[in-house]
Amino acid sequence: MRKVILIQGGGVGLDQEAALRAILTAAGVEIQFEVHAAGRAALDADAAEAIPQATLDAVKACGVALKTKLLQPKGAGMPTAHGPAVPNNYNVEFRRRLGLFASVRPVRNLAGLPSRFTGVNFHLVREITEDLYAASEHEIVPGVVQSFKIVTEAASLRFFRYTFALAQRLGKKSIHCIHKANILKLADGLYLDCFRRVAADFPEIAAKEMIVDNTCMQLVSKPRQFEVLAAGNLYGDLLSDLGAGLVGGISATSAVNVGDGVKVYEAVYGATHEAVPPGTANPLPLILPAVEMLKDFGETAAASRIVAAVEAALTAGVRTRDLGGSATTAEFTAAVAQTASGGR
Repeated sequence: MRKVILIQGGGVGLDQEAALRAILTAAGVEIQFEVHAAGRAALDADAAEAIPQATLDAVKACGVALKTKLLQPKGAGMPTAHGPAVPNNYNVEFRRRLGLFASVRPVRNLAGLPSRFTGVNFHLVREITEDLYAASEHEIVPGVVQSFKIVTEAASLRFFRYTFALAQRLGKKSIHCIHKANILKLADGLYLDCFRRVAADFPEIAAKEMIVDNTCMQLVSKPRQFEVLAAGNLYGDLLSDLGAGLVGGISATSAVNVGDGVKVYEAVYGATHEAVPPGTANPLPLILPAVEMLKDFGETAAASRIVAAVEAALTAGVRTRDLGGSATTAEFTAAVAQTASGGR
């Protein structure tokens, strides 16, 4: 039985976890989950910090984690009575402290989920250690703020080596490097140069280059042309959500965050129970990264059964409120689990 660290951020993550456990059981998948609270859930449980070191150590030791979205406490980002402001985003802090350097977002259509396009199937790979997300900001004089975009050769080469190796493993034939080197000639120029250097080692994969603004237009007009997009932190953040919009919304996507010896399969949507009442949450945001995890485990048959069951439920009109339906979490889960069991 495989062991997986389950990072529980609370709120709808609790509903998503319960639904996923039921579906995995129905599909005949046995996983030993070791649950760790983080973010607001950890603070609500009186933990000394939102991202306990013991949780990070557990993920590093196991090498695999499945994570719900970490929720922020009230007043996140504002100064507190006890000192500096809490981090603006616990999810970003979690990735940083684990040394995760790439986030892979599969973007593909799900049958039964209405979308503007069909046949969309690409991977958006985003560098997540530098760029503007690693920037230092300061106020030069009142009313004037300066932010630094950081791009390094070492991080860019590591990112592109991973991206090309991933494309090779997935059988992809092309990679688009997304940049703005026509304006940011040094920062994005270095990033683009690293892409070209790594591409030379993978002659079987077509190395293509596209300016980020053109990429946006191409994605909303001809998305089927793309197989893999490689983008820096900020561009990748924007394009990954744009990609989600192409295939039916944020619930139809997942993220696989990669570091040295560590993979974190992540739900990209979460909310508090104040915003989404218990029992009404959509479990898809945790089901889909779990499917990616099963594929990497070699459990491809089970992964395929679960996806087919999700699509059958959606096609039959069993959808939660955020997808335009009226199904509760339990009703959606039961519909998926019944089909995923395959008559077991």
